Amino acid sequence: MHKFDRIIAAMALAGAVMIAGCSGTPLSTREKGTLGGAAIGAGTGAIIGAAVGSPGAGAAIGGALGGVTGYAVGNSMQNQENVNAQTQTQVSEQQREIERQRQQIRQLKSQQETE
Repeated sequence: MHKFDRIIAAMALAGAVMIAGCSGTPLSTREKGTLGGAAIGAGTGAIIGAAVGSPGAGAAIGGALGGVTGYAVGNSMQNQENVNAQTQTQVSEQQREIERQRQQIRQLKSQQETE
């Protein structure tokens, strides 16, 4: 029965990775965190579960806990990336406005010199 538990846990993990990998779009930071946490949790849970005679249950519990933790970390990182992207957009807009105003100043100086 222990071998069967390991096979089921490995198949579930492989299935999750394959589904995520075949979605056609790159994984977000949040998704990477969730999958990474679930994989690490499942592996750790299987090792701990094997020590007490139930690697499948350990992998399932570890995978769930790891997935939740990975989601929390990935979500935090994703939110920070979003904030950084917004800040960069604002900086770029301000740089364009500064350049536009510089050109206006040059034009005004040029007009004053010709008058």
